[in-house]
Amino acid sequence: MSGSDNFEAMAPPEQDQRPQSASGAMRDLDAVYDIPVQISAVLGRATMQVSQLLKLGRGAVVELDRRLGEAVDIYVNNRLVARGEVVMVDDNRLGITMTEIVKSDRGG
Repeated sequence: MSGSDNFEAMAPPEQDQRPQSASGAMRDLDAVYDIPVQISAVLGRATMQVSQLLKLGRGAVVELDRRLGEAVDIYVNNRLVARGEVVMVDDNRLGITMTEIVKSDRGG
């Protein structure tokens, strides 16, 4: 075999002969798309004693650890994945606009 023969053997196959790995992977992901996940938006948190909690009644205000206009945390299956802003979707519904994707500290 000459050097040019080796080069031709290493050339990518023709378009119709390429492995279907890309479309096969997409078909494998189709099953994942139907898995339900729980999405939560956390406006803020507060810590108090049980005695304080029991004294709360209708109209009580619980002060959260966030300021007005500060981003809310967005969790998917109890894992922080993003931050966003509260928006009005309809006259009586709220939604979240994602403004930042939170990178996971976990490797892999």
